[in-house]
Amino acid sequence: MSPFARFAALTGLLTTLGAAAEAPPQLDTAEARYRSVAREYRLDGVVEAINRTTVSAQTQGQVQEILYDVDDFVEKGQVLARLKDTEHRARVTAAAADLKSATAQLTQARDEHERNAGLYAKKLISDSAMDQAATNLKAAQAAFESAEARLAQAQEQLAYTEIRAPYSGIVTHRHVQVGEMASPGQPVMSGVSLEELRVTVDVPQSVIPAVRGGAGARVYLDDGTSIEAGKVTVFPFADLGSNTFKVRLDLPRDTRSLFPGMFVKTGFVTGERRELAVPQATVVHRSEVTGVYVVGTDGRVQFRQVRLGRLVDGAYAVLAGLSEGERVALDPIAAGVVLKSQQAGGHGGAGGHNG
Repeated sequence: MSPFARFAALTGLLTTLGAAAEAPPQLDTAEARYRSVAREYRLDGVVEAINRTTVSAQTQGQVQEILYDVDDFVEKGQVLARLKDTEHRARVTAAAADLKSATAQLTQARDEHERNAGLYAKKLISDSAMDQAATNLKAAQAAFESAEARLAQAQEQLAYTEIRAPYSGIVTHRHVQVGEMASPGQPVMSGVSLEELRVTVDVPQSVIPAVRGGAGARVYLDDGTSIEAGKVTVFPFADLGSNTFKVRLDLPRDTRSLFPGMFVKTGFVTGERRELAVPQATVVHRSEVTGVYVVGTDGRVQFRQVRLGRLVDGAYAVLAGLSEGERVALDPIAAGVVLKSQQAGGHGGAGGHNG
């Protein structure tokens, strides 16, 4: 091969390698397309606890010990406070002794009844003697059952000296102090459970037909996510002043990041509408600018600022900045690298922003 031919071949190879180096990598894209979503009526609501209770004393006694205070978390069944139980323990001891005596009398009456029954079968005692043995057995049985009831009552009164939490929750108020005399019905502690929450909303009467139709409702959290409401309860009367209906939205058990007293946004489904949407992964946030990397049919990349709506099922609604059918990069980092490469080579898209 002549020197000229070798030079021409080497030049062609270098040109081919250079073109391959400048060719942009293939980017995975998604198409901006319209979707049908629920049309919602947004309202503010207030979170409240379903279980909100004031625990009261069920027996009389001096407050001997308080084990929890305000803002403490208490597990279900834990002892909140103890009353002095000396008198109640004495009653349990006396009732147990009475039951022991009644048991012995019942045993004796049964033995006597069996013995008399044998003699009566042999015609050795009269009918009146047999009747007396049966009566004594019934009296002993009744005395035994009465003693059992008194012991159970005494034990229950003793158990009342330990005031326990009816469910897991947080203590909100303490109504007694150590040394005070507690009487039946006197409040001891108040608390709320965070396991079961609901949202209360005042809904205009124009929206109530859609709510009663069971179209659905959602509760929106501060991080942009939402929770599908469970049971929806509509009160059967309107407020005379505002002409609104009170609606309760039950939340799933153990809902995180919500606490009683918080304000939240709620959305009641009133129909359907179409909106342009792109996957959440395609959206990038640069300081105060929100945008996507638009990939043209020729593979060229352009950073496009967009205005977004709500996030539903992993996709953002696009209010402005994109048209239906345009493709956006699923990997914004890789798209940014391609854009910088294009700009460095003088191929930056007109009107595009530096990514």
